[in-house]
Amino acid sequence: MDFLLVTGLSGAGLQTAAKVLEDLGWYVADNLPPELISRMVDLSLESDSRLERLAVVIDVRSRLFTGDLGWVLTELESKPVHTRVLYLDASDEVLVRRFEQVRRSHPLSGGGAEGTLSEGIAAERDQLAKVKAAADLVIDTSSLAAHQLRQKIEDAFGDAENRTMQVTVQSFGFKYGLPMDADLVCDVRFLPNPHWIPELRPHTGQSADVRDYVLSQDGAEDYLATYHHLLDLTITGYRREGKRYMTIAVGCTGGKHRSVAMSEALAGRLGKDSGLNVRVVHRDLGRE
Repeated sequence: MDFLLVTGLSGAGLQTAAKVLEDLGWYVADNLPPELISRMVDLSLESDSRLERLAVVIDVRSRLFTGDLGWVLTELESKPVHTRVLYLDASDEVLVRRFEQVRRSHPLSGGGAEGTLSEGIAAERDQLAKVKAAADLVIDTSSLAAHQLRQKIEDAFGDAENRTMQVTVQSFGFKYGLPMDADLVCDVRFLPNPHWIPELRPHTGQSADVRDYVLSQDGAEDYLATYHHLLDLTITGYRREGKRYMTIAVGCTGGKHRSVAMSEALAGRLGKDSGLNVRVVHRDLGRE
C-alpha cells in the first residue's frame, strides 16, 4: 500500500492537496491524531477491500501534534507500506495575506504574549522544522495558483489513468429541457429531421440508416470537424486549469435521431485522443 503523510504550514494549501489526492483516487483522512496513524494503516491493510493508497493530513490543528513524526515513520517501517511525506510551505508574507483574506485566526496565534498572526506562523514554522527536513517532497505554494498546485501534486502522486480527462457526450431533446450539468451545448436542429422520413421515423440515431442519413446532410461533416477543433482548444485549456471533467450536450428536437447520431460521431472523434476517457449518454432516447 502507498501511504502519504501530508503536512505543512497552515494556509499553505493542505486542504487543496487533500481534495486533489481524493480526485486521484487516494483515500484521505484529515486531521488525524499522530497516535492513530499506525492504527489507521493497520485497519486499511486488514480490511476486506484493502486500500491501495492512503493519505493522512496532519497539522497543528491536532493539539496532540508536536511536530515530531519520527516515531510514527519508524513504526511504519515494519509494515508493508511505501511511505512518503509531502510538506507544503509558503512565505510569511503570503501566509499572512491568506489568513487575512479568509478572516480566520491561526491555530497557534494564541501562544504568544500578544497572540499575533505573525507569532503563530513563526511558532508553527519552528515546530515543523524537523518534519520539513524529513519530507520526501517540499512544495512552496507562495507563488502557486490552485491549478498549479494541483498539477504538481498530480505529477508527483498521480498516474496516467488519474490524469485522463473524463468527457461525457450527452444527446438530448430540446423539448425536454436543457441538461443542467452540461458544460457546453451544441444545437444540431439545423440538419433535416429523419422524423419526416417514414422509413426512418421508427429508428434511432444509433441505426446505420439514420446515422448515414444525418451525416450525409450538407454541413454535417463540416460542423463535426469545426466543433471537434473547438473542443480540442477547450480541452487543452481545461487541462491547463486543472479541470478533469467535461460534459458536452448535443441537442435536437426530441433527442432520438439527429442528436444521437451526431453525439456518436463526435464521441468517435474525441475517442482517438489517448488522453481522454469518452463515454456517450443518450438522455432522452426512448422517451417519446
